Amino acid sequence: MKLTYLQQVPYRHLPDDFTDRHSESVVTNPFYELVDRDLLHTDLRAALDESMHAARAGFDAVALQEHGGSSYDINPNPDLGAAALAYATGAEGLPVGISLLGRSLGKSREPLRVAEELAWLDCLSGGRLLPGFPVGLAYDANVNAGVPPIETRSRYDENLELILRAWTEREPFPWNGRYFQSMGVNIWPRPYQDPHPPISITGIGNPHTTRFALERDLGFNLVALGSDPKIAAAPIFDSMWSMAAQMGLDANPYRVAMAVTVLVGETDEDAERLYARHVEYSLARGIGRIPMHRLALPGGISPQGLKALMSRPSPPADLAAPSYADAVGAGVVVAGSPATVREILADYARSFRLGNLLVFLQVGSMPIELTKHNIDLFAAEVAPHLRPIWSEYDEDNRWWPVALGGQPASNKQAETAGARLT
Repeated sequence: MKLTYLQQVPYRHLPDDFTDRHSESVVTNPFYELVDRDLLHTDLRAALDESMHAARAGFDAVALQEHGGSSYDINPNPDLGAAALAYATGAEGLPVGISLLGRSLGKSREPLRVAEELAWLDCLSGGRLLPGFPVGLAYDANVNAGVPPIETRSRYDENLELILRAWTEREPFPWNGRYFQSMGVNIWPRPYQDPHPPISITGIGNPHTTRFALERDLGFNLVALGSDPKIAAAPIFDSMWSMAAQMGLDANPYRVAMAVTVLVGETDEDAERLYARHVEYSLARGIGRIPMHRLALPGGISPQGLKALMSRPSPPADLAAPSYADAVGAGVVVAGSPATVREILADYARSFRLGNLLVFLQVGSMPIELTKHNIDLFAAEVAPHLRPIWSEYDEDNRWWPVALGGQPASNKQAETAGARLT
């Protein structure tokens, strides 16, 4: 299986009384009151250093996400960090994929800029780009970017169609869409990979999204943080693989990926000693401090997607955040000795037919040296036991760059231009 190091870029120094004074880590969290610029500078550099450390440790890819107006992931344009990683890994000769798990198309008013930037990254990396396209979270797409919720999905559809056509069309063409118009689309450069990089759709488990990914032979990334995968992810993957069987498609595990937070210690007790306060920081002041109304707004998500999201509701703002023990016990994080972590992750991989794991190894306030320690333990003691899983499918991984051992995109992937996610 493939292992991707997934980096968030949190501000790691929010005050202890944050939860008493602020109801959320997005939208209304006051920058000037909370941030020391020198510490922010250090945090941004640390995130890139940690990603490079993971690349050197042997991860198959390093990944970034897109979140605006957020203190838990200060990454409004992941292409910036990806450019640095693409150049640095190339300069060191590291055969590592550059993954953008999230370039949110539901909020983009400049889809051609997205197409150009990603094509530029693919060329810079020598064909190692792995772009993922989520619709976008409500607080970012609808509140920060000002896109009406009812437009989010249709804007996503149009933007994805335009980007794919801009990447693959041999001649300039006009575009007269509902949201974007151009007299002549002719981006420079075009992607290094032909016909385009292997695309994945990032989502929360909306059946419409998983069906679209299957119909077009695209990858699917499940991000369902904050809940036990055995409860939240199991029905999503069961439904997806049932769809695949009904559609006569192969059950290749490399179609799918799941994000999971992992903390490795020498023993279970050592993991708690090292990571407990950083997990509790994240749950109280970071990703755990996003109210439900910031994740979905009326009109912006289908009934099926809303059902999937509401199956893992967030706690009330005045309720104390879970403890480390609560989070581990509930499956929100996978933590413990290498043996404990290996057992849980291998079970996820086999139970859900996961060909890809997207692994968060930096959490909340974790400093860089502790993050590197977690990366090293995972790479040395956990990864070797996971890689052989699904090895019988290694020769048919068409969701991975050819430059890194993947297979060329299928005809369905190559013909995705013109498709719409509805």
